[in-house]
Amino acid sequence: MPRFDFQPHKGSWDAIAGFRDGARGTHSSRTIMLDELSRLAANSHLRGDIKKAVVEENALGKSTSSGRTLTLQRLKELYSFDPSVPLFRVFTGLYHRDPTAMPQLALLMAMARDPLLRASARPIVGLAPGSELTREALRNAVGAVVGGRMNEAVLDKVVRNTASSWTKTGHLVGRTIKRRARIRPNTTAFAFALWLAHKTGFTGADLFENAWISALDIEAAAARSFAERAHAAGLIRFRTIGDGFELDVTPLERRN
Repeated sequence: MPRFDFQPHKGSWDAIAGFRDGARGTHSSRTIMLDELSRLAANSHLRGDIKKAVVEENALGKSTSSGRTLTLQRLKELYSFDPSVPLFRVFTGLYHRDPTAMPQLALLMAMARDPLLRASARPIVGLAPGSELTREALRNAVGAVVGGRMNEAVLDKVVRNTASSWTKTGHLVGRTIKRRARIRPNTTAFAFALWLAHKTGFTGADLFENAWISALDIEAAAARSFAERAHAAGLIRFRTIGDGFELDVTPLERRN
């Protein structure tokens, strides 16, 4: 498997930009919450008063006040909903430009903010198409991150929830037996993955070979063609210079 890292070197995560780290994450109790996120986005709630929409107006149709409050908390853990957070601004700006990119944008955003989902990525993305995902592989990957700080029941729930999230994004198919499927990478989501790779410290050719890019089923050899498409779409600036290239992802920040 090609290089699969979310950081070029292990270190602290940029909390100011919106990244989160640690041994805990939303997937101990929820999935990626793609249905809820998409519903809010479709009703123009991404940039509005999210508390008012979810808790007061019950935009997600939860039956109890406590359920609405907990849903809001989990959504904010995964997606921030804070306009002062660069990660959220870039995410929402790209969604509004291309709503069809939502599943892949949501996956990238949630991985940036949930270490449990990040931990689950390697055993899934590394599977050959059609191969079965074993519970043991996923459990071992998550267990390596949380160590002994999570009891067996919660760890089992994380395994179920992360597998469900990767099914929602199209990387897995099947109910009881999960098998790997390849997704069709979205150019807008690719631009977000490049921005994430840049923010986490990747430079040069490594910008095209890391876990953010691989999560979209884009191999390093194909990444430059996606960069050219993203440039043509006005998302980033990219040009080839001999065997090298120049890349600027800051237009993603300026458009928000």
